Amino acid sequence: MENELKIRQIFEKREHDMLRSYACFSDLSKGRDRYEEPCDIRPAFQRDRDRIIHCKAFRRLKDKTQVFLNPEGDHYRTRLTHTLEVAQIARSISRALLLNEDLTEAIALAHDLGHTPFGHAGERALNRVSPKGFQHHKQGERVVKYLEKHGLGLNLSFEVIDGILNHQTSGNPATLEGKVVRLADKIAYINHDIDDAIRGGIIENSDIPKEFTEMMGNSLSDRLNSAVHNVIINSENKPEVSLSDEYRECLYGLRKWLFGNVYTNPKAKGEEGKAEAMIEHLYHYYTEHPEDIPGYEEDMSRPWYTDLDTEICDYISGMTDRFFVMTYSNLILPSAWKVL
Repeated sequence: MENELKIRQIFEKREHDMLRSYACFSDLSKGRDRYEEPCDIRPAFQRDRDRIIHCKAFRRLKDKTQVFLNPEGDHYRTRLTHTLEVAQIARSISRALLLNEDLTEAIALAHDLGHTPFGHAGERALNRVSPKGFQHHKQGERVVKYLEKHGLGLNLSFEVIDGILNHQTSGNPATLEGKVVRLADKIAYINHDIDDAIRGGIIENSDIPKEFTEMMGNSLSDRLNSAVHNVIINSENKPEVSLSDEYRECLYGLRKWLFGNVYTNPKAKGEEGKAEAMIEHLYHYYTEHPEDIPGYEEDMSRPWYTDLDTEICDYISGMTDRFFVMTYSNLILPSAWKVL
């Protein structure tokens, strides 16, 4: 046992020897809600990363919409492939800046665990019908703190949970690693949404205004490469993580262009209204029939149970697209119309 403990300690010492002084060190974590004996081999954030990959919410991301609802083809992004792309970009930036790569990857892999079926359409629907509102980053915290492992949660480190809660644009992560993920998320989805839109025939690469391509590049790889380089060059040897002012203006200008030409395009989003109506309908059904939520009576006795609204949002937001359609069909549709 003594020899095994030295393995973790070697990794922790290596962090202090190699990383910047303003990185987040595993042995200086603010800890977990419930104390656990340290792992013999893995530092705290590597242990968190492993727990996330093995949890059920992570596996369900493969059948959750990113942008395109039920696209015809195998090469469109899902919530899982988006997550993996964010993790890759974030790790590249974190490694180059000598930040904690394990923490960065853990936050990146967990940042969208609270997302609903049907992407942001599902989030909008639950936010409308829930009296408390619904936001996927806050739901992500519930997933890792309470919903996984039958109410025990994953008991992740403070820094990982903080990164999940603050990955959105308005967030302010407590660590530089969290700030890396917040930027990597934007870089990933802006660029892969362009790639998917081109694949879907919604836009052509030549449609992207030159004011963006001249700075960012004319291809997916060029744009990703330029964004990653800009973050690294602008942040190297500084206790901050940011794009240059000029590049940030360009990136967010491209994001605004996407809202006008892709995110609101009827070909890409024409089915979203139907998905939102179905989610609202199922939500209202469960308010009248809570007994149809599996394990509802058992959940009522759990310490983290608050009210029926939260229980419904927990259950619906955890569904994959496919499971939602099957559930909706079984509970709502006449038997002759049910999905086979």
